[in-house]
Amino acid sequence: MDWTDPIFLARVQFAFTVSFHFLFPALTIGLASYLAVLQGLHLWTGRQIYHSLFNYWVKVFAVAFAMGVVSGIVMTYQFGTNWSVFSDRAGPVIGPLMAYEVFTAFFLEAGFLGIMLFGLNRVGRGLHMFATVMVALGTAFSAFWILAVNSWMQTPAGHAINEAGQFVPTSYWDVIFNPSFPYRFVHTLLAAYLTTAFLVGAVGAYHLLRDRNNEGARIMFSMAMWMAVIVAPLQIIAGDLHGLNSYEHQPAKIAALEGHFETQAGAPFYIIGFPDMEAETTRYAISIPKAGSLILTHELNGVVKGLKEWPPEDRPYAPGLFWAFRIMVLIGFLMAAVGIWSAWLRWKGRLYDSLGLLRAALYMGPSGFIAVLAGWYVTEVGRQPYTVYGLLRTVESASPIDTPGVATSLLAFFVIYMIVFGAGTVYIIRLLGHRPEPAEPELPHQPIRTAGVTPAPALADEGPLEDLDEFSGAKGGERGA
Repeated sequence: MDWTDPIFLARVQFAFTVSFHFLFPALTIGLASYLAVLQGLHLWTGRQIYHSLFNYWVKVFAVAFAMGVVSGIVMTYQFGTNWSVFSDRAGPVIGPLMAYEVFTAFFLEAGFLGIMLFGLNRVGRGLHMFATVMVALGTAFSAFWILAVNSWMQTPAGHAINEAGQFVPTSYWDVIFNPSFPYRFVHTLLAAYLTTAFLVGAVGAYHLLRDRNNEGARIMFSMAMWMAVIVAPLQIIAGDLHGLNSYEHQPAKIAALEGHFETQAGAPFYIIGFPDMEAETTRYAISIPKAGSLILTHELNGVVKGLKEWPPEDRPYAPGLFWAFRIMVLIGFLMAAVGIWSAWLRWKGRLYDSLGLLRAALYMGPSGFIAVLAGWYVTEVGRQPYTVYGLLRTVESASPIDTPGVATSLLAFFVIYMIVFGAGTVYIIRLLGHRPEPAEPELPHQPIRTAGVTPAPALADEGPLEDLDEFSGAKGGERGA
């Protein structure tokens, strides 16, 4: 770890900026779908409480979406400034995929976001619901294309290399649907939904601890726990399948995150330990015999490759991968445990009355964000020392920039991000600290088929984003956190 190496600093800079960026889409992907469900329930049932909850969460979505867009733009510039060789050589493959994201995902989001945020009393409930669904689809399409790019870098396929050393596509189908893409796409989408569910559940638990009869908080908490009990076990299964795929196509990554240096049959699973890259062993390990082989090969005596199968210069850095993987897995099982616990208490009729569950859900609020960052670390650091796995090394991908240039921009990014995104995060926390408003008197319920583009009856509030004026200070003194 040489802090005077410009390539190392460029990697740190990209890791820093993408870590910030990854947090916001992880929230907005799940939150957009949650907003669509709330609006659908409002249309279906006519209960005003669902509209009140939509207004509550759409403000959070708007701020998170804006910060996600801004942080994403920064990363695209880094491809040209710090990683110009990678951009030149891989551009013919990844450039069109990024363009497809703009033409599909961004157009959907940009085209319908304004209607979703401001148009309810202007376009009618039916069209507003359609716009909300389109924004949700846009966030999913964005994940689709970005993960297609990332998966191709992990398991490149469908390309040839021309005389200039550039990767050129021979089959876009194979480029997009490369061997790891389906597993990574499902795993990431489920992670986004769980991240949102546990944030919603934590907010609901927080307000239930203050007022056990708050109807909005009860609905939020109930919906979040349903997601936990259903999606968390699915995520464990998806993660297992993704691990098997990675073991097939990126065995060095799996050896590093498992802490295995020796190839062996009946390999153990190390619960804890400290991989030592120089001594080529995992020290102070506590293990479960044969569990490593069972997980990776589904056989008790299956053969698991160790890092010694690869030259030292081709090995990913095991210590960080080892612990990042265990943090991710531990959080996944904790999520499933909370979901099962909530299902038991729901069956007993005590879902909202258990202080233990409410406090556990509150503490689990940030768990999804921690898990997605740990998962990203496993994915990206496990790909090293390559940018395009097995074909293009990281040291061959960087721009010829001196250390002072990279260090200066890294410091500038750190200061600006702490100010801008720190302020945005504090504002989101302030929004979540507001008590969910009681439902207004129920409006006469109209069947969904009658909802069209005619203006909807005036609602009690001015619009879902009226409170965003607080961010500029216009209403800063009217409400407390």
